[in-house]
Amino acid sequence: MAVNNFKEDEQSKNVLKKVTIIRLFSYMKKYKKEVILVLFIMSIIIAVNVINPILIKIAIDDYVKKSDKSGLYVIGIIALIINLISRYCMKKRIVIMSKVSNKVLMEIRQELYEHLQKLSFNFFDNRPVGKVLARVIGDVNSLKNVLTNSVISLIPDFTTIIIVLIIMFVLNVKLALGALTLLPFLILGMYFVEVRAHKRWQVFRKKNSNMNAYTHEDFSGIRVVQSFTAEKYTSKTFKELLKDHRKSFINAVKLNDLFWPMVEISWGIGTAMVFILGVRMSINNEIKIGTLIAFTSYIGMFWQPIMNLSNFYNQLITNIAGAERIFEILDTEPDIKDISQAKIMPTIEGEVEFNNVSFGYEDNVKVIEDVSFNIKKGETIALVGPTGAGKTTIVNLISRFYDINQGDIKIDGIDIKDVTIESLRSQMGIMTQDTFLFTGTIKDNIRYGKLDATDEEIIEAAKSVHAHEFIMRLENKYDTKVNERGTKLSVGQRQLIAFARTLLSKPKILILDEATSSIDTHTERLVQNGIDELLKNRTSFIIAHRLSTIQKADRIFVVDNRNILESGNHNKLMDRKGVYYNLYMAQFEAIR
Repeated sequence: MAVNNFKEDEQSKNVLKKVTIIRLFSYMKKYKKEVILVLFIMSIIIAVNVINPILIKIAIDDYVKKSDKSGLYVIGIIALIINLISRYCMKKRIVIMSKVSNKVLMEIRQELYEHLQKLSFNFFDNRPVGKVLARVIGDVNSLKNVLTNSVISLIPDFTTIIIVLIIMFVLNVKLALGALTLLPFLILGMYFVEVRAHKRWQVFRKKNSNMNAYTHEDFSGIRVVQSFTAEKYTSKTFKELLKDHRKSFINAVKLNDLFWPMVEISWGIGTAMVFILGVRMSINNEIKIGTLIAFTSYIGMFWQPIMNLSNFYNQLITNIAGAERIFEILDTEPDIKDISQAKIMPTIEGEVEFNNVSFGYEDNVKVIEDVSFNIKKGETIALVGPTGAGKTTIVNLISRFYDINQGDIKIDGIDIKDVTIESLRSQMGIMTQDTFLFTGTIKDNIRYGKLDATDEEIIEAAKSVHAHEFIMRLENKYDTKVNERGTKLSVGQRQLIAFARTLLSKPKILILDEATSSIDTHTERLVQNGIDELLKNRTSFIIAHRLSTIQKADRIFVVDNRNILESGNHNKLMDRKGVYYNLYMAQFEAIR
């Protein structure tokens, strides 16, 4: 998969709009009772709207000419009562449908969020986080009006049009045909606009996604931006993205703005035709005045739903691109997933075996090739070598963050592809140099390693890695609030908290990927005792730049040229005077 960034529009799949619309509205199936209730309420509103012109016709033709005041009072009271009921129903329908649409949006957003958590590293490696956020937040929010108006407008307005159309033809065929003069041209015009508008709204969504991606990236790296005084450069880039965003919006809106004029022109010409025909027919005594007035009311009742439907259609075309982007993510299959017959991983003892394993992040580019080794229960394995040699790749494959291209990986003799991902990873403790702390307290961040841990367990874990001392010096101790990524703490303090979090999880297999790289030498000596305690009776993999920290490892793998060049303990490799010896001596000389 090609890497996508904020400068590039995302590639979207061509999906039939009908399929997307049906799928979107399928979320409303579980709210059948509410939808039926709204439709019942709408039927009352429609009935009142249809009855009103009839009451006017009766009042004029039957009571005004006869000066029958009592009859007019009765008509007036009836009209008042049914219209009050209609007003109450109009308010009630909006409240009910707003609740339904909000629940649907929550369901879609939750489904999208849970699905994103299942996607593999490869998915996130190839797109900015900002573009993912744009779909979870912006694209989901764009569907609210579509869902609400689908029930409030779509079905009731169609029903109103049909009922009013029948009444108009019953009242007078000539006037009805005159009112509908431009309807066929309106339908053709709307179809033409829709085809082009949909494509333009797709472009707008992509430009919006690009802007979100850049904003997230820029503010995530704000320290770098300010350190290199690059504010003017980043502002210029943002301005260019903003221009693209604005231009795409204007291009889309220009077409959408054609909907209303087309409807209003058709409405106006249709009304004019009715008045021209109606006046002539009235002069010739072909129709009564009350009938003509009622008919003009029905013209408004006929074209107003068409106006509402065109508005809904407008919303649908505007926002269906958002639905397409959401479903595109939901239809993305995780690269790493459980096989159909996956079993629960038994309690891990700690034997790890690689058999002729090859892997590459991209096709035809191998990071490791034909790697084989066997790790015994409780062994501590150190991986050393130059940057990009494949050390982190090996430990990522053990956790099955990526699937290998060939060979097999076994833990306790069980192929890791044959067990569920959750049961495998839940028994592993992984700590990297890129320490991530969540918004909350220090206690909350340590407890992330074991969500049901007691305060005593948290403090014990912190003491084991010598984090307790600096935590107790903080104003609120373990209840001290930290922001996202823990930027108010030093790099070393963040790593000590992360180390306590990993220790608390009591992993069966431990992976430390440059876990002490950001801790100063003094702190490292303190924490080394905690590391030694953590490594006891536990299979462990340690990736370290400082070779002095891995001298106690049972075996050291020197990784380079897509394979393991040397293997043995520190003394054995030093005696061999090979690659490891040269690396160690180079570091030793640099320190001196």
